[in-house]
Amino acid sequence: MIRKGVQAIRHVGFEDLGSFAVPLREAGYDIEYIDVAERDPATLDPLGADLLVVLGGPIGVYDHDAYPVVTDEIRLLRARLAADRPTLGICLGAQLMAAALGARVYPGPAKEIGWSALDLSETAEPNPLAVLRGVPVLHWHGDTFDLPEGGTLLASTPICANQAFSRGPNVLGLQFHPEVLDARFEHWLLGHASELATAGIDPGTLRRDAGRHASALERAGAVLVAGWLSRLTL
Repeated sequence: MIRKGVQAIRHVGFEDLGSFAVPLREAGYDIEYIDVAERDPATLDPLGADLLVVLGGPIGVYDHDAYPVVTDEIRLLRARLAADRPTLGICLGAQLMAAALGARVYPGPAKEIGWSALDLSETAEPNPLAVLRGVPVLHWHGDTFDLPEGGTLLASTPICANQAFSRGPNVLGLQFHPEVLDARFEHWLLGHASELATAGIDPGTLRRDAGRHASALERAGAVLVAGWLSRLTL
């Protein structure tokens, strides 16, 4: 098998590829993490990686003055998406992709933190999220985005109308977190303890729900990403 390369842009250590790492390696990808606190994404070749994944994080697209890395990532994504190179965004990553495609990113009507299933959209092509039907996924965001021009809406929830979009086979943006690992969920609770306290959300409830739902999501998430990889046009 000819090995390919995936660059995963990471904003905080515990929001990594999670359950996506194994199917990526099985599909022939070598994983390189780009930790933006240590490496400026402006130094990356936007077309260099076979696959670019932009992961989640606790900052917002409109925080560009406080966190200049936001501007660098949008610039990187703008060039990559213009070339239709394979790109996957999760949570903040999806918001950055939407912004790079010219869509508005803004605070949602409420924070959406917890486990619930998606309302999948009827699409002309098979919905790449079909494996998640009826599977509670992890939501952890306060912002949302408008559907980018040329994008196909894939999923919604009552709080967030635009939960996922695609643009052809090579571009996928996911507002929710299908990659979370049950064994590492405590990192999320500790890492976001201040946000949970401010929002009045009980970490015990999230922990118990993870115990009920995370294993099924791990299995479904692995199938999701393997299927999406198989349809890429490199």
